[in-house]
Amino acid sequence: MSLFKARDWWSAALGEGEEFDQGCLCVGDVDNSGTGHDKVVVGSYMGMLRIFSPHTNKSSEGGVADAQLLEVQLQNAIIQVEVGKFVSCSELLHLAVLHPRKLSVYSVSGTAGNVEHGDQYQLKLVYEHNLKRTACNMTYGTFGGVTGHHSLCIQSMDGMLMFFEQDSYSFGRFLPGFLLPGPLIYNSRTDSFLTVSSALQLESYKYETLSVATEAESRQDPDLPLKTGGKRLMPDWTLVLGEQALDLSVPSFSHSSASIFVLGERNLYCLRDNGQIRFMKKLEFNPSCFLPYASVSDGITNLLLGNHTNMLLVYQDVTLKWAAQLPFVPVAVRVANFLELKGAVVSLSSEGHLLCSYMGTDPSFFTTPKVDAREADYEQVDAEMKKLQKVIREVTRTQDILPKTDTEEDLVVTSAVSSSMDSPSQALIQDAGGLPIPSVTVQVKVKAASVVHSSKLTVGVQPPLAITQDQFVLEPMAVGSSTVVAFSAFLNGRYPPADLTGDITVSYSSPTELNPKGVPRVLQSRFSLPLSLVCVPSSPTKTTKFKITVDTNQPPVNLTAIFPEFSSKSEDKDGNTLAFQFLSGAKVTVLASKTSQRYRVQSDSFEDMWLVVKELVQRFDQHFAKLGIKDFKKSFSGPLPLQEYFLSVDHHFQLRVNAQQYQDLLSERAVQFRAIQRRLLTRFKDKTPAPLQSLDTLLDATYSQVMALAEAAEENRAQLEEAFVRLRSATHLLVLLLSLWQGLTPDQTAILEATLLPLLQDTPQLGWEESCDAAVSHLLRSCLSRNPKDQATSLAQAGGPVLSFPRDTERLKKHIALMCDRIAKGGRLTLASEANAQVPIQVQNLAAPGGVAPIAEAAGDGEELELQQQAAKFIKKKQPSKKVKKDKEKKDVSTEPSEVAVKEEAGDAEEPVKVVKKEKKESSKEKKESKKDSSKEAKEETKKESKKDSSKETKEETKKESKKESSSSSKEKKDKEKEATKETGEKKVSRKSSVKVKEKKKEPEAGDD
Repeated sequence: MSLFKARDWWSAALGEGEEFDQGCLCVGDVDNSGTGHDKVVVGSYMGMLRIFSPHTNKSSEGGVADAQLLEVQLQNAIIQVEVGKFVSCSELLHLAVLHPRKLSVYSVSGTAGNVEHGDQYQLKLVYEHNLKRTACNMTYGTFGGVTGHHSLCIQSMDGMLMFFEQDSYSFGRFLPGFLLPGPLIYNSRTDSFLTVSSALQLESYKYETLSVATEAESRQDPDLPLKTGGKRLMPDWTLVLGEQALDLSVPSFSHSSASIFVLGERNLYCLRDNGQIRFMKKLEFNPSCFLPYASVSDGITNLLLGNHTNMLLVYQDVTLKWAAQLPFVPVAVRVANFLELKGAVVSLSSEGHLLCSYMGTDPSFFTTPKVDAREADYEQVDAEMKKLQKVIREVTRTQDILPKTDTEEDLVVTSAVSSSMDSPSQALIQDAGGLPIPSVTVQVKVKAASVVHSSKLTVGVQPPLAITQDQFVLEPMAVGSSTVVAFSAFLNGRYPPADLTGDITVSYSSPTELNPKGVPRVLQSRFSLPLSLVCVPSSPTKTTKFKITVDTNQPPVNLTAIFPEFSSKSEDKDGNTLAFQFLSGAKVTVLASKTSQRYRVQSDSFEDMWLVVKELVQRFDQHFAKLGIKDFKKSFSGPLPLQEYFLSVDHHFQLRVNAQQYQDLLSERAVQFRAIQRRLLTRFKDKTPAPLQSLDTLLDATYSQVMALAEAAEENRAQLEEAFVRLRSATHLLVLLLSLWQGLTPDQTAILEATLLPLLQDTPQLGWEESCDAAVSHLLRSCLSRNPKDQATSLAQAGGPVLSFPRDTERLKKHIALMCDRIAKGGRLTLASEANAQVPIQVQNLAAPGGVAPIAEAAGDGEELELQQQAAKFIKKKQPSKKVKKDKEKKDVSTEPSEVAVKEEAGDAEEPVKVVKKEKKESSKEKKESKKDSSKEAKEETKKESKKDSSKETKEETKKESKKESSSSSKEKKDKEKEATKETGEKKVSRKSSVKVKEKKKEPEAGDD
């Protein structure tokens, strides 16, 4: 039992999920019982009004129910409740309830019953005022010195003070310089109103000044001249606080201690009636509410002050006299006199915890027993200390605040897709192109291995697929219990999907010993929908636009055995032909060769072949795995259909451009529409009518244009969604063909797929083109670069340019073609290349920002021109030509400088700085040898200086090489011009330019391989 703790005398929990604030609590003899005992009135933001008469009832357990006199559900939220004499010609107390748009005054009356607990209380509406403005708070008092009844003043959210005298509206005034509403209070001693403005200053307005000020029919600019008679409203006095006020209070229990109290966010102010500061108290905590109340000694005021640390502090002016701990943060506090307890503290929390308490302590008869004084055994204490430290170490090492990751999962999620379609179908679209759209049922079983609660299951599929229900709330599960949920999936669009897989996400809480509420965990699972959900069997077609051939190393398989669900309606009895008709797409035909081990997939739509090719490859793997064949291989002989893929890229990009143009046009038309509206309103407001000058016709035409543009933009958005799904299908197909072509591992295929599909959906801020270009460029700089210099460049350049909307797709298409070319030439796709690459210090200096170009093709046009010619080819040649063999033989006979160059071309570039030095030596040797002009060394010199040496003995050998040298020398000259080096001529070549020339020489040689 703590001495500094508020003693709970009576408490109640008001509802669930309701909210309360400082104006939602008041006390008073609202039922006019005449005994002088207060009742507690509480209103909530949910519109619930409750009246309590607290008392101790130890004999019965239903203390809260006995103390509750009335509970009424009102239609609107309750902002504030007050008790006062609000009805004319009546001295009784009434209840004023402030709603956002209404002020209601009620009378509370009680009727005695014949038996115990038989008293009945009724709430009757006396009058109400409908407000034209949204109310914020209110205050009441004897405005103008009138005695016998109370008037009401309501402050609106836009700064208007509305005055009501009983059941009639008096007048309204706008506060000058208003921005946000603050607390409002009435000072009866000076007949003035106090509020805190947005300028963080306390302002005082006399009632007389308010009554004779300008009538507030509408909000006026203070700089404009007054439209009606009256004085401009000015405050009596102001006091700069420098902080926002939480509450104001003007106690009226003693004229000798006449004060105004202001509770700020960090300070407590006490002022005189004329605005002079009596004292100020700096607070060391965040206050939540306060209440001045009468003190025994004259001239001193006591204060109850609640804060956000659950404390209720009692101040006597600036001196702290008592501190009591509360079980919650109070938002309102009052002092009330009840039948059994005088001066009880009534506090209310924002969650609805109502508490009547008192301070101090109850007498305790417990006496502390005497402790036997004995000497401490230090050896025993030391042993106990070591034992406790050992326990602490074990606990900190094996604490289970977070669940252990190495243990088994708390939940096991299994999904089962039905083998047959639903009957009847659950699809929202019944048919597409004359074909009925089916649906399939998916059952998900969740089994708990431990106690879990707050479980939620979410299902997601890729558009245009849809499901009947995507979210499920699961009941708390014990150990070993399981729950099964079911839903149906179907096609909900006019185009085939890019992916038939769905994601299942289960979020739950797993309680531990140190965290009983549970640690949030997430579990994910996947399921695959059948191909028959989006297509039906059909008759094959012979002539198509697009064809893909897949090679295997096993004898041809009967297609009806691979696709048994499509074989029933197939016309081909041999099983060599099978056709798939998509519900909202093209027809795809699969042909199996009778003699060779090839399979051809053909269709009029490039994107629609993706699902069939994917399903064919997967079912081949499953079929031969069942037969026990481990050396089954599948491949693609090429060429890659890049031109067909680029058509999808261009179509998607054009729709994005159209969307941007529609947005710009809509903005222009909207500006034009508002400008015409302003001119028309000006004409209509003018007292002297003027001709409209066809503005109404222009307004109608602009409106029609806005509506037409909005419809076109919406149609373009739907087309863009379809184009992105088709682009995803084409990208998946390209990745699959590239992996079959080069025999990529699953990890390399995953890297390639993440590069070409960085986004699952398009957004106006970030699209697929710029994201894919950034990812492909990173691969070209890192693992697909030709030498460690480019990798060092990518490491040295921290960050990159901001992704923005591209002008066209030429750069993206060149990068994709370059990536495919480098993969075809042996490039390895790995994420660990940057960490494993040995980058010398000299190359790191060269790779500083601005030292070299980040991507090889940006240095010159030679590589780009070559890629444009080879973009549609990419045919893998297994054996080199005879010409290349002869060139290799000649290179083997060459001297050391040529061997160095061959090593660099083969990719052995561990020491590029030394290679640069050797190149300089070669150039100096060539200069000396060119002067001697010896015929014996003509074979070595013809590779670099074929124009200078024209020996008769080597004419036949130099004819073939002079052509290559002339083309390479022209490329070298172009590269030197674009490098913008200061040195000119063939003799003076800088280090950087020589490195780049070597790179450019490699391109044509690699292309001939």
